[in-house]
This record gives sequence, structure tokens and C-alpha cells, in this order.
Amino acid sequence: LLEPINRRQFRTAVDGVDGDAYDKSFTSWDHLVALIYAQLSGNDSLRAVVAGFNANSQHHYHLGTGKLRRSTLSDANARRPVSVFAQTFATLSAMASRQLRCEGKEMVRLIDASPIPLGKVCNWATWNGRIRGMKLHAVYDPKGDVPSSVEVTSANVNDIEIGRQVPIQPGTTYVFDKGYCRFDWWQKINDSKALFVTRAKQRIRLRAFKHRTIRKRKGDGFKIIADDEVKLVSKGDSRLPIPLRRIKLRRENGGVMTLLTNDLDRTAVEIAALYKSRWQIELLFRWIKQHLDIRKFLGTNDNAIRLQVLAAMIAYLLLRIAARTNCIKMLPLRLAELVGQLLFTRRALATIDKPPPINPSRRQSCK
Repeated sequence: LLEPINRRQFRTAVDGVDGDAYDKSFTSWDHLVALIYAQLSGNDSLRAVVAGFNANSQHHYHLGTGKLRRSTLSDANARRPVSVFAQTFATLSAMASRQLRCEGKEMVRLIDASPIPLGKVCNWATWNGRIRGMKLHAVYDPKGDVPSSVEVTSANVNDIEIGRQVPIQPGTTYVFDKGYCRFDWWQKINDSKALFVTRAKQRIRLRAFKHRTIRKRKGDGFKIIADDEVKLVSKGDSRLPIPLRRIKLRRENGGVMTLLTNDLDRTAVEIAALYKSRWQIELLFRWIKQHLDIRKFLGTNDNAIRLQVLAAMIAYLLLRIAARTNCIKMLPLRLAELVGQLLFTRRALATIDKPPPINPSRRQSCK
């Protein structure tokens, strides 16, 4: 499972930030393996992680690690640079994207953020009016089921502040909700030869100047009721000199939704379906919170929580790469459960759901 992590590149990342400065006996590699083990095994306390890991000491040599100590792991969680794990995630994400890249297919990226409640456990955590905790920001490829970038911030950081830092790739369609309403960022996406689809805020004033013909109205769970090319109406000096299209649709539950996009080529149904696909990133957040261990933390300081969240994302990527490399078709949840049960078992990933082979030899009958 750990084979996709290039040890030479990992060592370069560690040396670049002097990641082993304070814990030379417990290296960054030891730390990474321990936290990935904690994620996949489901152990949610330092004592449980240490006990389970040390109970399999016969495999430490092959992993390139040694005996784990609770105090050492706790200290490393508090002071090891987060950038070591962040660079490892970026390398694995690029590897997964290369594996899943298909020529001629449209590129779509979903952008969203999810809160990480810390409650009363961490008094230092900021309050954003709803929760006290942190926030996980992600850019996600829905076709490849791969998060391409993640960042952990305080809970009071506005989503758009992180969204504006996302590198824009030409020819890509970015889908996000109304929390990412920022006109200058929309113009940057358009100027970069990329497209966006978002939900309109009620306070945005728009004026239709061209009604588009709607040839197909019904989609999966919705019906198109209007498709117009619009301009921004403002009393001030703000302008939005990009093509803008407003699509109104009625969902099955009767609610009306208004979408905005700079895409003038796709049909209204296709654009509405793109925005509907945004829920895939919500499912990613739910899956990670439920089935990887970021509900209970191995440390209560800011650095430890960031490291654990990044370890969870690295574990997720390793599972996705393993599934693709070994042509495993089962649900990600089933694969994660099987891996958790067989972490220290010598077993090929391709046959992880198969029973062990039966010895073909038969006992000789006595005559």
C-alpha cells in the first residue's frame, strides 16, 4: 500500500524543510507510517496506535520503521512541519491524476470546504458563528475521484479567500457554490480561458438582454424554466466585463435554483447537471469524516490536527491508487474496511477480498 510513496522524493521534501530537526530518532518516515496506520486501523488514541503498531514488530524492518513510543509520537505531532505531509499529498495527487487522465475528456474541478468541529476539546480554536474548530478546503476531480489539493485553515477563514489561491487551468470547468461569489475571481477564471458554474446569491442584480432557446428542459431531478444571457446591474462603478448566463431550474421538491456561468456552449441541462455533480465533493467529505479518523484526534494542538487531516487525505489517495493499480472494482468503503483488517498481513491487494489458497496436496490414506 505504501509503494507509491517515493522514498527519495520524500527524503528530499524532509531535507528541504529540515523536518527531522527536533526528532532525529523518530524520523518523518516513521511519523508518516504511524499516522497512516492510525488512519487505516481505526485506532483513535495514542495508546491504541502504539499498542497495535508495536504488537506487529516483526514487520517493522520491512516498513523501514522501529518501535513506537507514545511520548515521542505526541511530541512529533506537536512540532513536525506540516509541509512534509503536504508535499507528500501533492506528489500522490499528481500521480493519481496521471493514472486517471483520459485524453479528450472534459476537465471538471469541484471546489468546496467542510468544517472540522473541535468543540470544547481545543479552547484555542476560533469560532465562526456556527462551530468552534477548523475548516478543510479541497479541490476535487469528480471523474477520477481524486482530491487535487487540500488546505486546512481556521474555521473563520472565508471560503473565497482560499478559492482565489487555486491555480486556474485553461479548458477546465470549476464548479462551486454561492460562498465563492467574488467578481474579480470570476473574471480571472474567464481570462484564463476556463469556465465556471456557480449558484447566484439573491442580492446580485442582473438584467437579461437575450433569451436563449431551450430545446431540452428535463434533466435528472430538475426542469429548466429559463435560460438568459445577462449583465450585472449596479448603482456603483463595479462591472463584470465577461459573458454571463443565468439558468433557472425547478427541482423535484419544488424549489427554484438560479445558476450563473460564463459557458455559452453547453446546453442548460448539461450545466445544471454539472452543478448537481458538486454533491460528489460533499460525499467525499462525509466519507472521510465517517470512515477515516478525523473525528477524534491524536493531539489537541493546531499542528497535530493539521498533520492528522493530511494523513487522512494521504491514506485516501493511497487507497484510490491501490484500487486503480490492482483493478479493484469494489466500493471504496469495502476496500478501506478490508485493508484495516489486514494491515500487517502478507496479502496481495488484488486478491484482498478472496479467501486464502487451499493447499492442493492431499493426505495419503493408510492401507
